[in-house]
Amino acid sequence: MKTPLSTVIMCMVLVSTLSVEAFAGSAIDERCREAIKLFKKTDSGIGEFFRDAYGYAIYPRVGKGGMGIGAARGKGLVYRGGSKVGRTSLHQLTIGFQLGGQIYQEAIFFDSKRSFDDFKGGNFELSAQASAIAASAGVAATAKYSHGVAIFTLGKAGLMYEATVGGQKFSYKPY
Repeated sequence: MKTPLSTVIMCMVLVSTLSVEAFAGSAIDERCREAIKLFKKTDSGIGEFFRDAYGYAIYPRVGKGGMGIGAARGKGLVYRGGSKVGRTSLHQLTIGFQLGGQIYQEAIFFDSKRSFDDFKGGNFELSAQASAIAASAGVAATAKYSHGVAIFTLGKAGLMYEATVGGQKFSYKPY
């Protein structure tokens, strides 16, 4: 299936209009703090993940858009023991039936030093088999780690119809 250049350009425009601001020191800190509060408020059980995870990454604003081909990106912070240890970015590319755009928050929890180090080392991708759990009251109580990670998302705005295949790629920069 050939995808017209206009479709690719439209996807990139959608993502860029939904996407994140550059790292701005205290602005990203504040957005991450607010995202953590919102995750905990939405589902009090997620507090156990924040408390017990070996480490975690918070993306307070991920912009996603697509029409045939889709893309998403976001920036956030990485924590270990409740303290910031680095910055991170997320990039996603998908292909399949999709139309629309949305903004969401994402939290990735790591259950071990190994999965956390893989993430920090740039050896970390989430494939089509990894699935995020839409955070809502009570879901954290039954959520489990899969291949060393647990992923939660919270929708903020927009609407996206999709049945796609793709993956997320991450980068990490220590403080």
